[in-house]
Amino acid sequence: MIGRWFSRKGSKGCEEQAAPIVVKGARQRSAGDARLRIGMTMAVFFGIYAVIGGRLAYLGMQEVEAGGPPPARVTASRPDIVDRNGEVLATDINTASLFAEPRRIVDVDEAVEKLLTVLPDLDVEMAYRRLSTQAGFVWLRRQLSPRQQQAIMDLGVPGLGFRTEKRRFYPGGPTAAHVLGLVNVDNNGIAGMEKWIDDQGLAELRALGLVDEGSLEPVRLSLDLRVQHIVRDELVQAMERYDAIGAAATVVNARTGEVMAMVSLPDYDPNNPFNAHEKDRLNRITAGVYEMGSTFKIFATAMALDSGLFNLNSRFDASHPIRIAGHWVRDFRGRGRVLTFPEVFIYSSNIGTARMADAVGIEGHREFLARLGLLDRMKTELPEVARPTEPATWRKINSITASFGYGVSTTPMQTAIGSAALLNGGKLINPTFLPRSEEDAMANAVSVVDQSTVDAMRYMFRVTVESGTATRAEVPGYFVGGKTGTAEKVENGRYVSGKRFNGFVSAFPSQDPEYVVLVVLDEPKPERPGIGATAGLNTAPVGGNIIRRSAALLGVKPDFGQDSGTLLVSHQ
Repeated sequence: MIGRWFSRKGSKGCEEQAAPIVVKGARQRSAGDARLRIGMTMAVFFGIYAVIGGRLAYLGMQEVEAGGPPPARVTASRPDIVDRNGEVLATDINTASLFAEPRRIVDVDEAVEKLLTVLPDLDVEMAYRRLSTQAGFVWLRRQLSPRQQQAIMDLGVPGLGFRTEKRRFYPGGPTAAHVLGLVNVDNNGIAGMEKWIDDQGLAELRALGLVDEGSLEPVRLSLDLRVQHIVRDELVQAMERYDAIGAAATVVNARTGEVMAMVSLPDYDPNNPFNAHEKDRLNRITAGVYEMGSTFKIFATAMALDSGLFNLNSRFDASHPIRIAGHWVRDFRGRGRVLTFPEVFIYSSNIGTARMADAVGIEGHREFLARLGLLDRMKTELPEVARPTEPATWRKINSITASFGYGVSTTPMQTAIGSAALLNGGKLINPTFLPRSEEDAMANAVSVVDQSTVDAMRYMFRVTVESGTATRAEVPGYFVGGKTGTAEKVENGRYVSGKRFNGFVSAFPSQDPEYVVLVVLDEPKPERPGIGATAGLNTAPVGGNIIRRSAALLGVKPDFGQDSGTLLVSHQ
């Protein structure tokens, strides 16, 4: 057609002949090329989307494995915990955890039998049940030792694998168990300072993936690991020597409230805390409440002085028992005579102390105990803190019995902190398990008694060790002062003779105390036949031993040049 059209028009000239042919052919070729390019582009895109769609359709038709293996990555770390001198108390280590892909297990019976050769305590029923499913992933054992991991690898069982996880390691074992606390299998804090650290925001940061290995500074505690070891060692020996069912002690800086050491026995190994939740392994210092016996006379004595009704020259008739609300108040090995104010404290007279409480009155007595924080839940970092108990309604008999340590139950730590307030210049300071300067402590301290009361209490503490019920706590050069307490325990609502809860609160050096040491023994027995089991015979010497071994480590220098008898002159 194009040829015929060209021949017919040829005689009219070149310009007329060529123009229509050239223009028409170019347009046709250009349009054709454009259509070709568009078509090819569309074909490529359709091909790509077809491949993607086909792959998605293929994957969609595949059966999804339930609970696939976790990502092969190390879980987020926890910060190290160190003592005040930088000694590591808790750290993270990498460990392997065993999992299985049941679909790839060829013979379940054989796999379980082989695993038992390495893990003899493996729950056979659980393992068999998990491996008999068609799941893609199941845990079999978390946190294996390197030796266990290698032994399982040597079994050559297909379908078993390992994932690297973090495990908390406590180099000191049970040494500071009740302070450090515990983490669970996922490395989350569930008790003690480990839980406190999580509650400060670590748990949220780890959940958001904002914490990686080495990104956290160590958490420094107020504990001194050396003193902590000494306290535990002395308590272990004391439990054996006095056949006690429990023992506990704490060392507190009287000027800052820092807890330098705290131990409660029986304890547990946080590296293997299989028995941590047994009833007798609670932290007796902060999580147990007890009638503290005669150590509570510390507060009744200070109350009497601070009230202005009495002074060191006051006297009390303790020659005969007194009857109050149908009950007799008697002295244990009483002197049977009129006692001076210091003698009531030194010889631990129930009669004299009861007369003090009676004179101050019910409301004044309760207010003073509340002022010292003995009736409210203590504030500190440790989560395991019990709430004290008191009578629902205070009557005269309640005030009288509370004066010598019955009817009101509080934690031993509160007894130590309340005593510190009566010896450090009259400042009540909340205890802390973190380092704290004296300036920071005083900024938040509460004044509870006058300096004159403090001076008198320091004097009576010292004389009680020199010539009273706590002579076995004496440590030459350190002017130890203290107060013993022996309380009968309550069982089924009745006091049981022969079952005691003994305590000893001490401070050194008594002329200006830097540290308070509290020791308690639960149901101690006589050290040998023919002697008693009162606090002066057991908790007092244990307290003295702790001071003797730890004073130098705490930076307290002995002084052999002073005569503590001069204290008596200034208060007569």
